[in-house]
Amino acid sequence: MSLYWGSASPFVRKVMVCAHELGLADRIEIRDSAANPVDRDSRIQAFNPLAKVPAAKTSDGATLYDSRVICEYLDTLAAEESGAAALRLFPLTGRDRWSALRRQALADGLLDAALLVRYETLLRPEPLRWSQWIDKQGEKVGDALDAMLEDVPEPDAVNIGSISYACALGWLDFRFPELDWRRERQPLAEWHAAYDNRPAMTATRPSA
Repeated sequence: MSLYWGSASPFVRKVMVCAHELGLADRIEIRDSAANPVDRDSRIQAFNPLAKVPAAKTSDGATLYDSRVICEYLDTLAAEESGAAALRLFPLTGRDRWSALRRQALADGLLDAALLVRYETLLRPEPLRWSQWIDKQGEKVGDALDAMLEDVPEPDAVNIGSISYACALGWLDFRFPELDWRRERQPLAEWHAAYDNRPAMTATRPSA
């Protein structure tokens, strides 16, 4: 699979963590890109008309986007190749499935709000910045963190929910260190500290 990639993207990291957990990382051809909401990278449009990363193309020519689709594709591919013994990052049925998917949705929503804050402060000219917009998106981030605190994954959970949580929290550390999300969220902080030491997490740390 070929993958348009960005070293700092938390959504790309989520894909790569899944690939490492499933033993598929060495089968991904990385294509560098410069995704930007204003100065769009036309190269990415060959795989995704929205010119957003991650965007992938499989060996049989199918294009895949966004991270949720690519992660589930990798999970299905590993299961097809390894059979019943394969690790499943997307539980197939029942409560575990809906819990994992809900956690993924919460983490992705946190990142969407945080990215809007970053774009507003980094890309928009200062005289045009909307402080109320920044504040309200920041409230979403805080509310998402509080919801995560109330729904900390099990210590041994390795699925798309726990991966999504870990990538979102890691990106906040990377881009918003001043946020100090750990304050008053000790159980979530302790979970993340342990999970962040998994080999798949250490192999995919973001860089500027």
